[in-house]
Amino acid sequence: MQYRPLGRTGVQVSPLCLGAMMFGPWGNEDEADSVRIIHRALDAGINFVDTADVYSAGVSEKVVGKALKDCRDDVFLATKFFMPMDQDDPNQRGGSRRWIIREVENSLRRLGTDHIDLYQVHRPSPDMDVAETLGALTDLVRQGKVRYIGSSSYSGSQIVEAQWTSRERHLERFVTEQPPYSILVRGIEEDVLPTVRRHGMGTLTYSPLSGGWLSGRYRKNASEGPASAARPQARFDMSTPANQRKLDAAEQLAVLAEKAGLTLIELAVAFVLNHPGVTSAIIGPRTMEQLQAFLPAADVTLSSDVLDAIDEIVAPGVTVNPVDNSYGDFELRADQRRR
Repeated sequence: MQYRPLGRTGVQVSPLCLGAMMFGPWGNEDEADSVRIIHRALDAGINFVDTADVYSAGVSEKVVGKALKDCRDDVFLATKFFMPMDQDDPNQRGGSRRWIIREVENSLRRLGTDHIDLYQVHRPSPDMDVAETLGALTDLVRQGKVRYIGSSSYSGSQIVEAQWTSRERHLERFVTEQPPYSILVRGIEEDVLPTVRRHGMGTLTYSPLSGGWLSGRYRKNASEGPASAARPQARFDMSTPANQRKLDAAEQLAVLAEKAGLTLIELAVAFVLNHPGVTSAIIGPRTMEQLQAFLPAADVTLSSDVLDAIDEIVAPGVTVNPVDNSYGDFELRADQRRR
């Protein structure tokens, strides 16, 4: 596996990053099996693992910690904070100094480690001063509890604001961004990816299969729903025009993959990895079989003809169903855009 530079950090990471969202009640409840999947990924050359405190209410972090117990120093370990960890307590979430300082200790304990390589803000907040978040994260870096910091699902303007704030306040800067990216969700090509590249950041993209839409699971006349309870049911309502367009695209992409001698999964992941702005694609297997289906994509280079054919099916910069974008929810709310 050919490793790639993570922005300008000097760190080298694998083009496939093992996402751990499916390890725990949200996906695979067999802890021993989840550990075996993690070890198989490491054996295949993956040295990058990404999880989050909210995944199965901390269970994912615990599983990852057990799997890495004897090989922690061989792995670049990333986790995230921000999402609610207690639905009844409004302060057990977000990007406040109070919560970050508390929650990093919880993640360190669950992961069984004394440091986190990459600590990421899971989402931006319209009610949060980014300087508050960056200040707390800077303290964690200086204390040695965190090596690097990153953002997730930030828009281009939010990325720029965070970089500007870091420079003006002499704070640690986000060295990575984690956006959604797939053949069906190409919105970041227009703004986020160019912005990240200008600022020398690494990009670890999530959902290269668009939540399973490009796994071959969702086809016309099928009644499949989301494979995980963590995924919104509305995104899999096959009666909506936008999802019908996704089905049409998936059918065409399956035919294209077959002509190219690839599986649809290999085509989808290779497409993400072929973008020069992408450092690593996060894969989220629930089973060993799913992991094995992902691994060959790391060595696939798509020809110009195949890339052009993909552009004919889904144009550059287009997200087929806008609800699949992970940013803009606040900005596009009716009370924010109407007088």
